[in-house]
Amino acid sequence: MLVTIISILLLIGLDQLTKFWAVAALAPDGVAPFLPGIMELRYVENDGAAFSMLADREWGRWFLIAVTSVALLAVLYLLFTRTLSKAKLCQAALVLIFAGGAGNLIDRIRTGYVVDFFATTFIDFAVFNVADCFITVGFALLILYFILSELHSRKEKQAKTEERREGADER
Repeated sequence: MLVTIISILLLIGLDQLTKFWAVAALAPDGVAPFLPGIMELRYVENDGAAFSMLADREWGRWFLIAVTSVALLAVLYLLFTRTLSKAKLCQAALVLIFAGGAGNLIDRIRTGYVVDFFATTFIDFAVFNVADCFITVGFALLILYFILSELHSRKEKQAKTEERREGADER
C-alpha cells in the first residue's frame, strides 16, 4: 500500500512539474519545437474536458470538478479495497488513472483550467499533457488486464472441463 501511495504522489508531482515548466517556458512564446514532423510543444489553457468539451462554461468547470472527484473516489475504492487491484497490472493501471485524474483536478481547482502542451503535428488532435498520458495508458492497461483475465478464466474453465471428461472416460 505504501508503494502505491508513493507512486501516486510521485506521478502527480511529475505532472505538476511539467505543467509549471510549461507555464514558465512555453506561455511567453506559446509554441516550441519538440519532435519535428510529429509533435510540438504548444501552451494551451483548457477550461473544458477532453477535446475542450464544456469549454467556456462556468458551470462546466464545477461539473468537471464534481465528476472527476467522484471518479477518483471510485478509483481509490477499487485500488485499496477490491481484490482485483491485487493484480500488479490492474494496480498499475489504477495508479496511473488516479494520478492523472488528480493532476488535472488540482489544476482545475487551483486555476480553473488545465495546462496542456503536447500538440501533434502529423494529425489534427487535441493538445494534451502528462496527466492525460497517465490516464490514457492507465485505461489501456486496465483493458489489457481485463482481456488477460478473461483469457485466463476461459483457459481454466477449459482445463476443468477436460479434467471432468477424462474422469468420466476412466469410469
